Amino acid sequence: MPHAVRPRTLLRPGPVSAPRSRTPRVRSLIDADALRVLHRAARVLLDDLPQLTDRLVAALQEQEPAYRTAVEGDAVATWQEVHRSLRHSISSLLDPRGARDGARRCSWKIGASRAEQGLPLDAVLHGFRLGGSLVWQGLVDETSRAAPEDVRLLVHVASDVWDFVDEHCTIVADAYRQTERQMAWRRENRVRLLAAALLDGTSRIADLPEAAEALDLPEHGRYVVVAVEGTRSPGCTGAQAALAPDVRVHWHTGVDAEHGIVLVEGDPSAIVPDEQPPGVRVGVSGVVDGLAAVGEARQLADTALRLCPEAGGTVRLDEHLPAALVASNPDLAAALADRLLGPLAVLEPADAEVLLDTLATWLACDGSAQRAARRLYCHRNTVLNRLRRYEQLTGRNLSRPTDLVETTLALTAHNLLNPTRHA
Repeated sequence: MPHAVRPRTLLRPGPVSAPRSRTPRVRSLIDADALRVLHRAARVLLDDLPQLTDRLVAALQEQEPAYRTAVEGDAVATWQEVHRSLRHSISSLLDPRGARDGARRCSWKIGASRAEQGLPLDAVLHGFRLGGSLVWQGLVDETSRAAPEDVRLLVHVASDVWDFVDEHCTIVADAYRQTERQMAWRRENRVRLLAAALLDGTSRIADLPEAAEALDLPEHGRYVVVAVEGTRSPGCTGAQAALAPDVRVHWHTGVDAEHGIVLVEGDPSAIVPDEQPPGVRVGVSGVVDGLAAVGEARQLADTALRLCPEAGGTVRLDEHLPAALVASNPDLAAALADRLLGPLAVLEPADAEVLLDTLATWLACDGSAQRAARRLYCHRNTVLNRLRRYEQLTGRNLSRPTDLVETTLALTAHNLLNPTRHA
């Protein structure tokens, strides 16, 4: 905190024809007299501090609506805060160096506490300036009463008094804004932790009402979870773009994917479009009831995401349940793929790839060799010959339902274990 009275050894620079040898001495005497007048009046104000506090609290109630609410809420605490601030302010006029740190700590604490209470910063600063005006008027009134001829000397310390007020307004504003940032970070971190607990399935039942309020979602609504990858690459507009417009969702960003807790208010299939931008992959869980089941939905969404092609698109778990069974256990998936497709390893890699592509295309065409041939740009008999070749190598019969189901699941497992093959 600056001195209440700063030494002035020179007058303001101006057009002076010749030096005035007595000016510094005269100025020094004026400053000393002004300081004496200031101290005398300040001591009186300090002795009369409770009455001064009452006047400032009344002024705050009358002129600042936000403080009026604070006074009505806790009159004793507000009065003590004002009293403490005035005491530090007036003590700083008497002993600038000794009272500096205490005054600054007091102002910082007021700025921080008022931010925590939600009192507007403009109201807090207005209160400080009202206090400064009241102290200055008190100095003038006391000097006018005790020694009217000395009132003119207070002019020489006016700038110092208001510099003090300005400095402490800055301290209050800095404390207020820093506390606001800390509070915002704590709120955001709390929301993040609550959402993470819901998605991990570790949220306590007792925390669900708080989580619902923090996420602005109903505790007992119907939900799906979407897992989204590929929206952090250049040119993508974010995970929100993967959903239909006007969907109520809370996003939680993870290391590899973003998860959205989506409130189902209509048709669940309308929440996520089938088509996605290139490279954007979306897995959608089934519908669950209540925030308590979001952890289960998150696991289902992650499973659906593993089924999504690398090139991008949307996979709804409810439409890929057999494949989801395979994806949910990678070890069993690998064993199944090895058992059903391992015999193809005797072929050249390119030949094995041709058989696998033909098999996948034939399955996608519902077992129609004619349609598969058109997709593969070959003759129908070529497709049939390749399928027979697969049967000979594996000992499976694609006409037998059990073998067909196992082969289909094995091919799904192979695709999951080799995602770049179908990118």
